[in-house]
Amino acid sequence: MLSEIEDAELHRRQLEEALRTLIRDIGEVPIGVPGQFPYGWRKAGKGRTVWRILEELISQNLEKHAKRLHLHDFKPADSEVGVYDFSFRFDDSKPIFVNIKSAVRGRTPSKDDISKADKLITFFENTPELTLFIATIEIDFHVNPLRIELVNCYVVPTAWLPDLYVNPSNNANLQSSKYKDIGSAIRRTRKEFLELLREKLAEARIKRMNKT
Repeated sequence: MLSEIEDAELHRRQLEEALRTLIRDIGEVPIGVPGQFPYGWRKAGKGRTVWRILEELISQNLEKHAKRLHLHDFKPADSEVGVYDFSFRFDDSKPIFVNIKSAVRGRTPSKDDISKADKLITFFENTPELTLFIATIEIDFHVNPLRIELVNCYVVPTAWLPDLYVNPSNNANLQSSKYKDIGSAIRRTRKEFLELLREKLAEARIKRMNKT
């Protein structure tokens, strides 16, 4: 029987392979038609600009091609403000939850929002035996015509994020700059992650109180 860490690594690899197959099939996503954006992307050429569309694109296509990609019981999230975007299971797994993120190829990594820390704590308290993954879709912006290219995908268990930081000034969001870097991941159990996240949230609340 696999340990929790081994189980997470196995399914991380399976999900990453399925997503890489999917984005190869999708390739490029046109934005508008030639002539509608005479000055290109300008300030819109950022990952967060297209994140919501990308999330829907990946979720819908995974649902459509679930059988081919060996995903079972695929379910989009009921809420847009939860900690995951969809769930499914593999043949040999319990339900798996996935949070879709985007990253622009070649950009210097920076601390980005993952989810609200208190909602993550609630999730891990209510589903202590289930895994939550962050799946980051790497994208490129192109012009003439304006389009997004899906380049690559990286999957990391949320519990393995190495640089946990809860921002006291930003609605207590958990932030990380290494959410697509499996090489720097710390292979924690979900229980270990939950305990550490509680500590980080408590520290953030103290900092916020001291500021006010």
